[in-house]
Amino acid sequence: MNILKYFSFLIALAVLSSCAKLKEDPGAFITAAEYYKTKADALNAVNAAYFLLNSGGPSVQTPYNTLFATGMDFMSDDIDPGPGATNADVRSQAVLNHSSTGLRVLQLWQQHYAGIKKANVAIDKVPEIEDVALTDALKKRLIGEAKLLRALYYFNLVRLFGGVPLILHDQPGVSISDFQIARNTVAEVYVQIEKDFTEAALALPDSYTGVDIGRATAGAAKSLLSKVYLTQGKWTDAVAKAEEVTGAFPYAAGSSPYRYDLFADYAQVFLPAYKNGKEHIFSAQFKSNSLSQGNNQAPRGARSGVPGMVGSYTDQVRFYTQGTDKFFSIYKLYEANDKRKKNGSFVTHFLGTDGKWYGDLNDKSIPGDSIPYLNKYWDPNQSSNLSESAANVPVIRYSEVLLILAEAENELNGPTAKAYAAYNRVRERAGLTPLSGLTKNQFREALYLDRRLELVWENQRWFDLIREKDGAGKIILEDALKKVGKVNVSVPKHLLFPIPQQEIDLNTKLIQNPGW
Repeated sequence: MNILKYFSFLIALAVLSSCAKLKEDPGAFITAAEYYKTKADALNAVNAAYFLLNSGGPSVQTPYNTLFATGMDFMSDDIDPGPGATNADVRSQAVLNHSSTGLRVLQLWQQHYAGIKKANVAIDKVPEIEDVALTDALKKRLIGEAKLLRALYYFNLVRLFGGVPLILHDQPGVSISDFQIARNTVAEVYVQIEKDFTEAALALPDSYTGVDIGRATAGAAKSLLSKVYLTQGKWTDAVAKAEEVTGAFPYAAGSSPYRYDLFADYAQVFLPAYKNGKEHIFSAQFKSNSLSQGNNQAPRGARSGVPGMVGSYTDQVRFYTQGTDKFFSIYKLYEANDKRKKNGSFVTHFLGTDGKWYGDLNDKSIPGDSIPYLNKYWDPNQSSNLSESAANVPVIRYSEVLLILAEAENELNGPTAKAYAAYNRVRERAGLTPLSGLTKNQFREALYLDRRLELVWENQRWFDLIREKDGAGKIILEDALKKVGKVNVSVPKHLLFPIPQQEIDLNTKLIQNPGW
């Protein structure tokens, strides 16, 4: 969030009011101290922190409602801006020509700090509410939810920008000097993330009922914490925390103490009819026909020009040359019998209301070489108004926890029985042959590929490109992007985003990342 913009506006407004000699009416303004008085206020405070996960609309992008796609995923080797993505800033960023003045760079920073601000308000204000209807147990839970959300927002920021200012309380001041805050180190940010997730796990319930289903749980806090450990290379901690979610080896169906498991059918992971089911640990929640709370990714991945369906084809797979094939893409990395290929992740044809099928060929010289359209957020109940898709966006799901466990165990001890047991559960659900007999490096390479195929279009690939290393310890980002023709990539420069110049102009204590 631009932590000065709002307050600069207030100062300007105060000056204008003074010049116009307007009469001040204190009774018309409610301060934060006056507002947070009831159980409903406490719930609203925490709900506001969730809002930054999924809110959206024609002019607003939030992290899990299109912003990660346009601000991050388009830079990867899997996804590109399609014909419907006409924003010059976005198209420039997709080929890594972005800069510190780019709009999506600024929005990624601002939207995450907006979520942190709302989480801080809840963490500060909920403990002070004395409403008897707000029980101690509910208070504890709400604070836990806010801490989980704050940790998630900071986890995204530290992976994108490196060390960032740690702001852990609401800032009521309006003086410019109040917001001159230096960057904390990466290590300091991770200490706070781990602390928040750990405290959230102790405060949150294992599950919910009724309208509360989908809120943060203890299992979500532990799952995300295992990912935090994995990202830092804390293999022992990552395995231990993941096993608190999966249960003990051999991680069979029904072993999770939180009752998480894999859906038998990969397609069920994304269909709204199965949302918040046994594989869904934590997701950004979407709802059809309710105050623009639909998932705006759905129409962006669909073909345009299909009668009865409004699709923009804004998001497309990255096409590149491999051998003689000029239209290679992630779609062709799947084995022929991989159920994930056309059972949730992609579709090649759309049925129009005129009864005709619509699709396109990449290369007319290759029989059946159809364009694959991204399909994970399709809502069959909203086929004519895709922007009202009720499909949730996974933040973390059970298959990823199994892959986290397998990867960390392999890095720690090589491809042990534990590593194979966790990894092969994901492969077997995809209809693939279980693996065995691999070296440590071979296991790593195979898992990286399956992680890529399992989690495509789930806002994971860019983070993986800057995290994953080959057998020689080299980060894979540069080689992976050059392979698909994105030759502007430069390491170490592109391992981090630039700090938005607008933020540096307002906060002179911010120091720009190297290379920017």
